[in-house]
Amino acid sequence: MFDHVVFGVSDYASAKAFFEASLAPLGVEVISEGPLGVELCRPNDSASLCIRREPTTSRTHLHLAFAAASRAQVDAFYQAALAAGGLSNGAPGLRPQYHANYYAAFVTGPDGHNIEAVCHAADA
Repeated sequence: MFDHVVFGVSDYASAKAFFEASLAPLGVEVISEGPLGVELCRPNDSASLCIRREPTTSRTHLHLAFAAASRAQVDAFYQAALAAGGLSNGAPGLRPQYHANYYAAFVTGPDGHNIEAVCHAADA
């Protein structure tokens, strides 16, 4: 849906480690890093997440939802995010208020952002 999302963080090293570990189960990896920050993406995909070294000045928290190919990926994301220091904001499960197959997990990341992994497919 998006081409790229860019935001600054309060602690670059911590945020980079959190997103790198949390998104690895979804096939997301670092594709470049430089003086401005880091870009994470799935191989052969064009949508990317860019974390900048400049601290955020906004008090508004983001809600970032990442597509998962399976419910197992959602579960793995959740466990990886918790292990990387995220806080649970909703364990993996169905969210029928959105639609019958909306399977998602939510964590709060280092800067208080709501990070989600979601699978829209029916259970295999």
